[in-house]
Amino acid sequence: MTSRPRLTLPALDPQFVAAASTSNYPAQFKPSVAGRAKKKLGDALGLKNFGVNLTTIEAGGASALRHWHLKQDEFVYVISGELVLVSEAGEQLLTPGMCAGFSAGVADGHHLVNRSDRAAMYLEVGDRTPGDGANYPDDDLIARAVAGGWQFTTKNGEPY
Repeated sequence: MTSRPRLTLPALDPQFVAAASTSNYPAQFKPSVAGRAKKKLGDALGLKNFGVNLTTIEAGGASALRHWHLKQDEFVYVISGELVLVSEAGEQLLTPGMCAGFSAGVADGHHLVNRSDRAAMYLEVGDRTPGDGANYPDDDLIARAVAGGWQFTTKNGEPY
């Protein structure tokens, strides 16, 4: 096997980006995304206007709680494995080469679930529009973008 050359910016080989399996959700919601690992490629490249993550979801895992964004567009492209897109329209199986997009401000709660017996990988792209927020139709959770991250509250405004 030929070794791949080490690239320098502005090029990047994702194999050299550490995967983060943590979640910024409040503690009681973190188990929902166990088995998810993100390589933050956009951050590693110094991108400021949009984020790009190479995300792996292990068998039985999910991308997020079902949600929709107030101001951020989202795009996903499946690279390997199978993922079930759960949205207001129901469920659809996504396989390699398929994609989905979610327009900002459209109340279409969505997430990806891996119901297969092997890991799946996809690319996710989202913009970084200031003042974004997210609603979680299945959970008592609201998120608001604040300096340095997200602030989570219940739907009646109580902080977590």
